[in-house]
Amino acid sequence: MNKQDLVAVVADAGDISKAKAGDVVDAIFDAVEKALKQKDGEVRLVGFGTFSTSKRKAGKGRNPRTGEEIKIPASTTVRFKAGKSLKDAVN
Repeated sequence: MNKQDLVAVVADAGDISKAKAGDVVDAIFDAVEKALKQKDGEVRLVGFGTFSTSKRKAGKGRNPRTGEEIKIPASTTVRFKAGKSLKDAVN
């Protein structure tokens, strides 16, 4: 499922236009993004799952073509942990 498929499902479920459903989906994505940008950002959707940020340390790696050692900078990444209801629905 891609974003357009999601918009179509939301439009059908909410009995609204696809344009309005697109605005709703964009607003949800923006809210999650803003919450994760905050220090120790976390978004908990009970029954669905939790989005959180995690810090990665800097490290060393190798260029697979040349074998040359390269520095990998520290970064922040987004993690998702599925909730019980979502896990049960999938299994």
